[in-house]
Amino acid sequence: MSAYPNTSTVCQPLAVLGRDVEVPLVSGAKVTYAALDYAASAPALQRVWDDVAAYAPYYGSVHRGAGYLSQLSTDLFEQSRATVAEFLDLREDDQVVFTRATTDSLNLLAGVLPTGTEVFAFETEHHASLLPWRRDGLTVSYLRAPRSPEEAVAALDEALAATTAGPRLVCVTGASNVTGEIWPVRELAATAHRHGARIVLDAAQLAPHHPVSVRELDVDWVAFSGHKLYAPFGAGVLAGRSDWLDAAEPYLAGGGASRTVAREADGSVAVEWHRGPQRHEAGSPNVVGAYAIASACRALGEAGFDALVARERFLIDRLRAGLAGIPQVRVLTLFGEEHPRVGVLSFVVQDWNSSHFSAALSAEYGIGVRDGLFCAHPLVRTLLGGEEAAPSECGAPEASLPGERSLNAIRVSFGAGTPDEHVDRFVEAVRELVTDGAKWAYRTEGGRCVPDTRRG
Repeated sequence: MSAYPNTSTVCQPLAVLGRDVEVPLVSGAKVTYAALDYAASAPALQRVWDDVAAYAPYYGSVHRGAGYLSQLSTDLFEQSRATVAEFLDLREDDQVVFTRATTDSLNLLAGVLPTGTEVFAFETEHHASLLPWRRDGLTVSYLRAPRSPEEAVAALDEALAATTAGPRLVCVTGASNVTGEIWPVRELAATAHRHGARIVLDAAQLAPHHPVSVRELDVDWVAFSGHKLYAPFGAGVLAGRSDWLDAAEPYLAGGGASRTVAREADGSVAVEWHRGPQRHEAGSPNVVGAYAIASACRALGEAGFDALVARERFLIDRLRAGLAGIPQVRVLTLFGEEHPRVGVLSFVVQDWNSSHFSAALSAEYGIGVRDGLFCAHPLVRTLLGGEEAAPSECGAPEASLPGERSLNAIRVSFGAGTPDEHVDRFVEAVRELVTDGAKWAYRTEGGRCVPDTRRG
């Protein structure tokens, strides 16, 4: 019997693919896989899979096709756009552009910014929202990692006040992919707008866990990925204001983005580009990916975010209470342990290399987590404070600077499809590894820590 409070009275986990998959342990036994790496890619909702399977026989080319299946697919694609707009509570004149992922969305936005735009981003951002702005015609100001929401707002206020008039953009995450902590988006948006700047929200980690209302948060754009929203089919979204998107050259040049193309007398080609989402959706669109995102949006809305958030908070409390009872575990945080967070938590274990620890969780317990710097190297370095990972028989040296041996942490993440039992299993596995050590020897292979089956 679990030692933790029962959360089943809040709501049941949503059905996801892979919930009954058994995986082999290094011992030769098999166990039901505990997927606790939702922050990287969440499992697909069964509902999403069923919707896509039902559509598959009717798949056809999108836009301009005269046949029935083409018209059906076009309607489905555009209805998916409307569903996403409703999910995000967009303003009437906002638009939804389908992309490949959050990274693609933010690179698209970077490409349409007016020349001379100054971008402001905290060093705590995921690389997807930290790096796209480093291009000709833009300047970037990276703000130091704040230690409280109030410090974040004050730092942005000071940075914007020190700049001259001109196009400016603030990029901020909704929830950290490292700590899970929720950022003060509404307050940062108000600060940006008070100085005449615009703001884009990286909602990759927020949208799967909390409602995201563009109107209420008052952000100018929002970006997120389908594969983190229980629809892992290679699609993403950039949604928000139309003016800069319509004024810029298309993200990709080609069919679909062009309204008319004609030869000129001098032999050149004249092009009139579409306005609206099509302008930046050249080529054959990923209708399956767009429909999968829309299906996930509907499923989360029907389940009710109040119930989903309540259940996730129970699981977060369950996890934190369990880890708090293991003195060797240090949870990473910017804003303090009591700050609201989504189901993402990173930590280090005394006397353990994080890669070694994560490998043991997988090989000996069938639990999937992530280790490393989580594509947020500056943030993790700040949180670790230069604390090197313990020496180990194996370990990943990824992204180590000269003079560093190894900096890495462990991340556990979960969501709407996570059973209580998976969180309990994880805590008990951590406790057992800390107390008794790994039962197997490990070695480095291909940059990863793996069981050394040669020695047994």
